[in-house]
Amino acid sequence: MNYFEIFGLPVQLKVDKSLLPKKYFELSKKFHPDFYSNATPGEQQQALEISANLNKAFKTFQNPDEIIKYVLQLKNLLQEEEKYELSPAFLMEVMDINEQLMDVDQSAAGNIQPIATGTAVSNLQQQIFEPVKEIIASYKEGETPESDLLKVKEYYFQKKYLHRIEQQLKAMS
Repeated sequence: MNYFEIFGLPVQLKVDKSLLPKKYFELSKKFHPDFYSNATPGEQQQALEISANLNKAFKTFQNPDEIIKYVLQLKNLLQEEEKYELSPAFLMEVMDINEQLMDVDQSAAGNIQPIATGTAVSNLQQQIFEPVKEIIASYKEGETPESDLLKVKEYYFQKKYLHRIEQQLKAMS
């Protein structure tokens, strides 16, 4: 049973988080292992598995990147430790941003550079999101072509790259 099935949702790339807490607590009560203490060992094991997966699903559905990762894995388009080759154009933009990070001067005048670098990261995030925005918003199981999901996969890996840069910027603050 996948995470979407547990929550009774269609497979999607964008989950409405406002619907999740009520359903989560309802399912948590229903499948809590304590309520299966008098059940058969098989039923106890099944309740334990559903309860564990329910918690994992809820956590996954809280993070849009994790939802994308999970759906791509469901579709066998993403492997856990996959090494993905990003486009040279994107890597050049990231290299420029990384050079900006290395040039950040710790003097008072240099305090502007982390802001400029953060702006460059934000702009690049918007740029990479634009081509997949509609795919993510309107994904339909069995209807959205694999080629669209591969675009989302490219976006996922690009976003991971940019996330690392954001972490470096936060560490500088």
